[in-house]
Amino acid sequence: MCGICGILNFDPAAPADPAVLKGMADLLAHRGPDGEGFHRDGPLGLGHRRLAIIDLSEAAAHPLPNEDETVWIVFNGEIYNFQALREELLGRGHVFRSKGDTETILHLYEEEGPACVRRLRGMFAFALWDGRRRELVLARDRLGKKPLYYWHRPGRGFAFASEPKAFLAHPEFCAEPDAAALHLYLTHQYVPAPRSAFRGVGKVPPAHVLRVGNGQVRLERYWTLPFAPKRAEPEAALIEELRARVAEAVRLRLISDVPLGAFLSGGVDSGVVVALMAGLNAGPVKTFSIGFAEPEYDELRYARQVAVRFGTEHHEAVVRPDAVAILPRLVWHYNEPFADSSAVPSLYLAEMTRRHVTVALNGDGGDEAFAGYPRYRAARLARTYGALPPPLRRALEAAAAALPAGRAKGPAARVQRFLRGAGLDPLRRYAVWMSHFDDGQKAALCTPEFLARAEGGGPDYLAAAFATAAGAGAVDPRDVLLAVDVATYLPEDLLAKMDIATMAYGLEARSPLLDHEVMEFAAALPPGLKLRGGTGKYLLKRAFADRLPLALLHRRKMGFGVPLDHWFRHELRDLAHDTLLGQRARTRGLFRPEAVERLLEEHTRGRAAWQYHLWNLLILELWFQTFIDSPHPAPPPPPNLCA
Repeated sequence: MCGICGILNFDPAAPADPAVLKGMADLLAHRGPDGEGFHRDGPLGLGHRRLAIIDLSEAAAHPLPNEDETVWIVFNGEIYNFQALREELLGRGHVFRSKGDTETILHLYEEEGPACVRRLRGMFAFALWDGRRRELVLARDRLGKKPLYYWHRPGRGFAFASEPKAFLAHPEFCAEPDAAALHLYLTHQYVPAPRSAFRGVGKVPPAHVLRVGNGQVRLERYWTLPFAPKRAEPEAALIEELRARVAEAVRLRLISDVPLGAFLSGGVDSGVVVALMAGLNAGPVKTFSIGFAEPEYDELRYARQVAVRFGTEHHEAVVRPDAVAILPRLVWHYNEPFADSSAVPSLYLAEMTRRHVTVALNGDGGDEAFAGYPRYRAARLARTYGALPPPLRRALEAAAAALPAGRAKGPAARVQRFLRGAGLDPLRRYAVWMSHFDDGQKAALCTPEFLARAEGGGPDYLAAAFATAAGAGAVDPRDVLLAVDVATYLPEDLLAKMDIATMAYGLEARSPLLDHEVMEFAAALPPGLKLRGGTGKYLLKRAFADRLPLALLHRRKMGFGVPLDHWFRHELRDLAHDTLLGQRARTRGLFRPEAVERLLEEHTRGRAAWQYHLWNLLILELWFQTFIDSPHPAPPPPPNLCA
């Protein structure tokens, strides 16, 4: 797990500037605290910040070349099947200088070219320079666990990095906002690939290879999660296969030359991972949990049950965050506006965990593979609701709208959110349930000037995801939602959140349930084995029912959030008011001040629950102040989160 960067000037007579390359790598130092390395070949420069996990020797330091040094690579991630690939390549006569996983990519590329990515099992973002072809090849893993940004200057040059802040070190880079991207952010709480919040900067989408040669840039998809054909074996046989596949995925992710442990949330997914680790580890598993004083946000009691059952070396902390103190660091590390508030406890968890281990396994992916989110059940209920007479639906919606705002996780809020989308078609329903600001709210909030600048943002993001789902064979509505989540919410929100939070502290996160072979197995299951009646993750729970405490199997999903509704009435009230209505925010011309003031007042007085909308706006304004207002922003000092 590392930070990578590089530059390629399209003029072959213009050498890559070593000072620029060094500056880019320095801005990624948190991702790789164990060393740095560089390689230059005329107009090409590669930079690397190393987090040493496998083969800690200098022989595995990056940039890493092939035997005759005609191909070089910088790599971020882990290849879990590297040992099998290494044996295969040794048998073909390849010579290895290291014992790490990265070198297998180099030799596999020599055999198969860019198509070698299809053979890789793991999480990765890499850049490979083929000096013979004078071509730069960038690739990102299938599900988007590792990030990869690029900055293309047509006719002049190309640059890439694990995080876009690295481009600030380039003298020709000017940090400017992309209005269309920010418009998408207001809806989705993140900027979806291939855009970024910075004008001229893009993201390599998951499961894509990007090739740069002769001044041209080509982007190619190499994988889509297939939902057909469906498996037809008896349930008992599928349970046994699922147990074996998940156990293998966990075993592969225990390969490490540094200490490792696991995040333990108190849910089924992380519980399964810890249960399997306990059976494979020689000693007690180190587990890490974060909780809150507010009961509706706290899962520590469930995490403790798993820790006790498997005799783990358990570490936990109750977070009473100073919301004001953590915001500058959150905005700096997330690079783009990112309004998933669970980034806050994720940073706390990563800092605590890094004090004890360098690698942590987690349960990410279980919900998207096996239908764990409440919205999958809500979508089935919505089809029943849609059959009700329109007058009855209107009466129910009016009654729900009249309910007091209540708490963010209260029943009234859940009913109101359900009814806002229940009567719509699947695409619009998904958009309503998953959005912060809908189109009507943005029309009331945004100035006409900003809306005009945001036009022409390309094809509809969610419509494209629904089309991809159909092309992948997702027919049943349950499969369609799973496919859309895998294409959108999973990589752009959850995996981005985990990568940034962990890499902020030089911690590697591994996700066994996101092994692409496990995901392909789950996608091929009949939908009724994932969501059966009101039970989500049906087959996963059946497969591991004998390993987990009973309370975990039947509890309602909680999620990993923070009490934003309370914060905006107390700790964040003054900061939000001063920041969102201050002179700098007003002069940007993005939002109508009276509309922002209304959101603040209604939430503070308890007349409405606008906490997610206010968090969205606050993060956006702080992003402007951090990256746009200052030509050379400096990282904030790290707060001691878990003191």
